[in-house]
Amino acid sequence: MNFQLIIISLFLVLSSCNTSDETYGNGIIPSATPKSYQTENVIIVVIDGPRYTETWGDTLHQYQPRLLNSLAAEGTIYTNFYNNGVTYTNPGHTAITTGNYQALDNTGQAIPNHASIFQHWLKDSGADSSKAWLITSKDKLQILANCQDSLWNNSFMPSTNCGVGGNGLGSGYREDSLTFIQIQRILNTHHPKLTLINFKEPDASGHRNDWSAYLDGIRNTDEYVFQIWNMIQNDVVYANKTTMFVTNDHGRHTDGHLDGFISHGDDCSGCRHINLFAAGPDFKKGQILSSNREQVDISATVAELMSFEFSSGKGEVMQELFK
Repeated sequence: MNFQLIIISLFLVLSSCNTSDETYGNGIIPSATPKSYQTENVIIVVIDGPRYTETWGDTLHQYQPRLLNSLAAEGTIYTNFYNNGVTYTNPGHTAITTGNYQALDNTGQAIPNHASIFQHWLKDSGADSSKAWLITSKDKLQILANCQDSLWNNSFMPSTNCGVGGNGLGSGYREDSLTFIQIQRILNTHHPKLTLINFKEPDASGHRNDWSAYLDGIRNTDEYVFQIWNMIQNDVVYANKTTMFVTNDHGRHTDGHLDGFISHGDDCSGCRHINLFAAGPDFKKGQILSSNREQVDISATVAELMSFEFSSGKGEVMQELFK
């Protein structure tokens, strides 16, 4: 009798330890512990069209002094980051936001096939559209707010401020200085949780075959990124809770190409090899990584940080970034 009581007591003790409903064999599969990140907000900054050779690939780093002297110590820089799709503006941005490469019309007359991280996050979180923003110098990038997928079309769309006056497609390209003013206003007023920013330089000056203005565009956007980072650190809502990615949509033709640096759009190394800087409370600091990564990996990493389902994306989470 005493032996039976011991067995029963042991059984009850073991049963009280079982907190999962899933079983295998005679044992219990413990419930997975959800990952917890400090990141509550993500800002993606896309610098339009610089070549790697004039940015981090320049051994003197003469055109990005802020990245070299201030920002690099705050996060991670990738030396092998690529656009492995179509190397134009709209396809490049689409790869970043949808996690899919698509041969998308570059004039703004077509929207992406797949739902974006903005749509997925807005649906999953139940947040108001004012908590997700597209703020772009190029008006045609308003197309990133929507997609052709019938399950997502015209649904869960972010707020937009694109092109001249923030009026979107057809309004024309806005100067980056004016876009920066809108960035400050929107971040301070709405404190969006998920934001994509586009600066049209140095791409616009490159297309004009203005080498000096092209280099100035790299310097100026380097300064804008530095100021955005400082805004984050000095804002009680964003400080220590915000991750920032800084990348490009595409590069430009390599020296010796028939079109020179003025254009882009093929698979030459100048068009494909681009930049990525990533910094935030969950990432390592002061790292320079040679891991091969690509545009579609950004959206997968954002989904991981912000804990929403994103199975339509083809990218991989950049686990090497995390502490």
